[in-house]
Amino acid sequence: MKSFSIRRWLALALGAAPMLALAHGISAEDQQRMLDAGYFHYIELGARHMLTGYDHLLFLFGVVFFLTTFRDVAKFVTVFTIGHCITLIVATYFGITWNYYLVDAIIALSVMYKAFDNNGGFQKYFSMASPNLLWAVFGFGLLHGFGLSTRLQQLPLGDDPLAMLWRILSFNVGVEVGQIAALTVMVGALALWRHRPSFRRFSYAANLALFYGGVYLLFTQLHGYQHDSHPDSFRFPAAEHRHAHEDMDVENTEDKSRNGI
Repeated sequence: MKSFSIRRWLALALGAAPMLALAHGISAEDQQRMLDAGYFHYIELGARHMLTGYDHLLFLFGVVFFLTTFRDVAKFVTVFTIGHCITLIVATYFGITWNYYLVDAIIALSVMYKAFDNNGGFQKYFSMASPNLLWAVFGFGLLHGFGLSTRLQQLPLGDDPLAMLWRILSFNVGVEVGQIAALTVMVGALALWRHRPSFRRFSYAANLALFYGGVYLLFTQLHGYQHDSHPDSFRFPAAEHRHAHEDMDVENTEDKSRNGI
């Protein structure tokens, strides 16, 4: 297998597409370069991963969509942060993992859940109050942290337990930096929009779009899981490939000399 350059590998690892699966193919030389790069490299990696993690960002957008005070934003974001820090650190350090496509598929469900809740889905369709939002955000924070952990475990973390812990913490710090940057933009944009008449008119449509964004992410991840778990079902079978070429060679057996009369 060809080794990836460090620049090319990072471009793949930081993208939002399922191409992150290629991280398994990183060469031993590039792994060592990452380990030698220092903890700041993992901080940068965590920040960029959060800023390109559309599922995390969409969920946070749903959480802060109707929050009007700094206190409420800080409360819910803190609960979410505590949740994802717990699973990110613990799961990565102890090597607890799962198929990351399935984890990301469930994270997509969290985006759909928040959009459904924002549009009064529980009241409209189930005639009940919404579940406690603070606990829901905490629970989804645990889930999002596990998703981050599955990605982080694809990176070289070394064999030294203490150095590994520092790399995990550095990545986590980067995630928080990226989260703060993203939330600053989100909260600022929503605060400006909230004072315009269009906010009331289009808030339902915005959350409906958020819901279908979650649907798209869900099917994207399930499709990736199908590729990952049953790769042969998506390949052109070798026998058919051979027969197709044999059929194509029939044209070469034609006697062209008989075309002229």
